[in-house]
Amino acid sequence: MENIAPPKYVRQVLRSLQARGHVAYLVGGCVRDMALGVRPHDWDICTGALPEQVMEVFPGALPTGLKHGTVTVRINSRSVEVTTFRSEENYADHRHPETVRFVGELTTDLSRRDFTINAMALSPDGLIMDPFGGLTDLEHRCIRCVGSPELRFEEDALRMFRALRFSARLDFTIEEATLAAIGKKAHLASALAAERIRDEVEKTLLTPRPETVGLMQHLGLLDVFLCARADALPELKLLTKLPRKALDRWMALCVILRRRGLISSVEDFLTALRLDSRTIRCCTDGAALLEGRKPRGAPEWKRLLRRWGVDTVSCAARCRDALDGGSSSRELKSVLKSGECFSMKHLAVSGDDLTALGLKGRELGEMLNFLLDYVIEYPENNRRELLLSLAGNTEEL
Repeated sequence: MENIAPPKYVRQVLRSLQARGHVAYLVGGCVRDMALGVRPHDWDICTGALPEQVMEVFPGALPTGLKHGTVTVRINSRSVEVTTFRSEENYADHRHPETVRFVGELTTDLSRRDFTINAMALSPDGLIMDPFGGLTDLEHRCIRCVGSPELRFEEDALRMFRALRFSARLDFTIEEATLAAIGKKAHLASALAAERIRDEVEKTLLTPRPETVGLMQHLGLLDVFLCARADALPELKLLTKLPRKALDRWMALCVILRRRGLISSVEDFLTALRLDSRTIRCCTDGAALLEGRKPRGAPEWKRLLRRWGVDTVSCAARCRDALDGGSSSRELKSVLKSGECFSMKHLAVSGDDLTALGLKGRELGEMLNFLLDYVIEYPENNRRELLLSLAGNTEEL
């Protein structure tokens, strides 16, 4: 941890609070990452100062979460969240506390947090506060709840997804009692917003251990989105052959779930999880494409590109290679690199050209499609004069 120092603006916030008589600590994920030797992306501060006292120290601060004691302090163009020590009670929806009380000391604040590795704090002087054994669990590469895991998950059901995501991201194991509690309390996930679950699943898919999503479904966390459960899905390990891109990994996940009979419709599954329209369309089309045989030769690849588009076909080719083996991506790249026509955009004649020949309406559309089919099969003949000649001899076609 000695090799990673908080940036100057973070140290300035800590020292400013300290100078006004308020205790203040770095807390949570940034302390965990520093202990792991990883530079944090976000820096969070907790303090004994009440929100109004923080705003007295930093008059330009924004009251971004006063109910929960959070104030956002801006130093030049950088921001840091400062939150008052607090306790929480009465999680009626298994997600948000109905009662928040500001408290005067750190340990109570740390005791409400999810996992021991996230329940550490670091003073401005470099003293680490670790009342629940987070450093030991980091050393043992273990995800363990603070206190009773069943209580932690009853308070916030999203913590079950977070436990699995952290294990996948950090390559940690989940402590036995914590894992057992996930299985016991998995039904609480049905009350969570689909968007929250989507985000956790996507983040897990993008880790070095995407097969952890298979454990999510096996434990029952995804029951509301699936028509059946299966054993953990080891074939999800094949996703590591794909780029760490959300579209690629969502498509491969959908293909595996379809093959396993865990979903009946890719479109319905992704729509229920509130994925964006582009991802839904590409994954639905890509999964349908992968149900067919692999294309044979450049013309077949070009017909797929014409029908489904470059994004979908490219993603499906990568997924086919990852899940089934082969060289689909290399073959597709060769077709794309050739520059051969596979869409109206690259056809040597346009609708206006054919209109000038007297074609219109349905006849015009049919002729454009005929010419595109022709140049897909004979790419060297994608020449304006030749195509106009073909279009002009309509009685021979």
